Amino acid sequence: MSAWRWINTELGAPAWNMAFDEALLESAPGIGAPLLRFYGWTEPAATFGYFQHYAEIAAWTHLRPLIRRPTGGGLVPHEADWTYSLVFPPRDPWYELRAVDSYRRLHEWIARGFCAAGIPAELAATAHKEIPGQCFAGAEQFDLLVNGRKIAGAAQRRTRDGLLIQGSIQPRGINLERARFEAALIEPTWEQWKTTGPFLARVDELAAVKYSQPVYNQQR
Repeated sequence: MSAWRWINTELGAPAWNMAFDEALLESAPGIGAPLLRFYGWTEPAATFGYFQHYAEIAAWTHLRPLIRRPTGGGLVPHEADWTYSLVFPPRDPWYELRAVDSYRRLHEWIARGFCAAGIPAELAATAHKEIPGQCFAGAEQFDLLVNGRKIAGAAQRRTRDGLLIQGSIQPRGINLERARFEAALIEPTWEQWKTTGPFLARVDELAAVKYSQPVYNQQR
């Protein structure tokens, strides 16, 4: 993991956050190494998986805006969560993993970060879904649990450009500062990644023409 990159983009608008992750996926071959991004939200919002139906999501949450993610998965509220994303270029071994193995490896790594910060965490051995389609109602196999409650889930998308993972941690009831947890994940040998003008222009383009548009978010 010594070749990884990382970036903290701080607070972003909901559409811009999703656009940034898609731009990262497009750029994965050029980045040439796994990259971890931490980010937050300028306003409460909810995101939902690419294949879900907008009308169902709108009935499940009061949160607005509702933004369709570039990845799959269910409804995720972004009121006080810690969000992150990971991108892997096609030549990285993680890219070759089956989706279930990738999910398990991800949460094993996140669990180690929590344990290093003094919070015991474990992976769900089996699925126990209370409400289908809502990521944090019950748990899927290999979701991350603290005291039996799901605190972390993620969604994935694999393309020719690479693998994108979008993750959310719901820290309610956990006595841990976000900065301490994030520091526990970053290895000393990792390099901080810097954005470029063309990259940010692509993010702004995707936010304007795709993720902020009802025609995209409400397409099904």
